[in-house]
Amino acid sequence: MFIINLNYIVPLEKLDAHMGAHVKFLKEYYKKNVFVASGRKVPRTSGIILALAKSKDEVEHIISEDPFYKHKLAEFSVTEFLTSQYHPELKKLLEKI
Repeated sequence: MFIINLNYIVPLEKLDAHMGAHVKFLKEYYKKNVFVASGRKVPRTSGIILALAKSKDEVEHIISEDPFYKHKLAEFSVTEFLTSQYHPELKKLLEKI
């Protein structure tokens, strides 16, 4: 599992101009069972995406498709972690990777 951390580097108005395309990108990877959860941090300075993938390289390739990445609206970092405990319902998704 991976934590994708987005750090916004432009004013929110500029970010919001691309929000529709970003949400479309997110929905695409939810349908593919790659993204598990996502959202804004409080205060709204950045965001988080939880992702299931086989490798960090795969996650970085996915990130390259995000409009926030393409338009240089946010910086991205990826942290991989091994799930030692999780909610039983998550098992179905974990088995798919």
